[in-house]
Amino acid sequence: MTNSLTFALAVSLATTTFAAAAADHLVFEPKAKANGKHVVLISGDEEYRSEEAMPMLGQILAAQGFKATVLFSLDADGNVDPDAGGNLSHSQALDEAEAIVMSIRFRHWDDTSMERFENALNRGVPMVALRTSTHGFNFKKDSKWAKYSYNAKAKSGWQKGFGRQVLGETWINHHGKHKKEGTRGVIEKANAQHPILSGVGTIFGTSDVYGTNPLAPSTILLRGEVTQSLDSKSPAVEGKKNSPMMPIAWAREFKNTGAIPNRIVTTTMGAATDLSDENLRRLVVNGVYWGLKMDVPAKADVTIPGAWNPSNYSFKAYKKGIKPADFIVK
Repeated sequence: MTNSLTFALAVSLATTTFAAAAADHLVFEPKAKANGKHVVLISGDEEYRSEEAMPMLGQILAAQGFKATVLFSLDADGNVDPDAGGNLSHSQALDEAEAIVMSIRFRHWDDTSMERFENALNRGVPMVALRTSTHGFNFKKDSKWAKYSYNAKAKSGWQKGFGRQVLGETWINHHGKHKKEGTRGVIEKANAQHPILSGVGTIFGTSDVYGTNPLAPSTILLRGEVTQSLDSKSPAVEGKKNSPMMPIAWAREFKNTGAIPNRIVTTTMGAATDLSDENLRRLVVNGVYWGLKMDVPAKADVTIPGAWNPSNYSFKAYKKGIKPADFIVK
């Protein structure tokens, strides 16, 4: 057998073993020289196809030298089901997380999963939060986790919940017209030299701009220019909608109950289709480096490792009967 055939067979076997060993989650070992850091990526939103985006980002991070574990919301048969808001697969990975990338909406996980998430928060794990993560949790009012809910009252201890208090903002509104007006990222000039913006050019996404007013202190990185259509060449909407433009990416620190504050990066962009833009992928990857206090590459390689055709965002539009391993980009 030739060396090339031996290598091909080894890759095939490794992929098969990988899929069988991680039926409810994905693990991508470092492809480059391992940097010793473990990033856990959490998918779980009903609309923006995070179940497609997180595995792709995990593979990109593995190519950078990170170990990347991707978690999902699953149904009783082990199929990926974004509507299963109470389920988080393999939450024990959070016990080892050194950074978290999340794209979640209205989750209400079980006590064990929430305890693991809260423990990660309180030990200072940095977090990169995408799109609907600003309203990532929604628990019943009598739940022990009610303060995490996007609409939590002040008496809970976290007015407007995890989104507002930790990430810097909760759900407010669609500032741009949903599915009609796109988003063009405009770098905040005062913070143009921030490491998270290293190598980041103009971002365009087909998701609309959210209304935001990040909790101080937060460092605004990007503002969102509302465009007239979903065409990347579309001109900006005229008038008050872009004056001023809403913040769409910011960085901040959160003082948890432990000794080490969390470095937080939040962007209201992050539909799977938005992540077709390499500059948004680079912003996310840079956020991981910055969060971990590692040197941010001048221009991180965020090449997608294969054919990746993200689904358009929409409710009830996720692929049915799909296992986590089916989302590996090949």
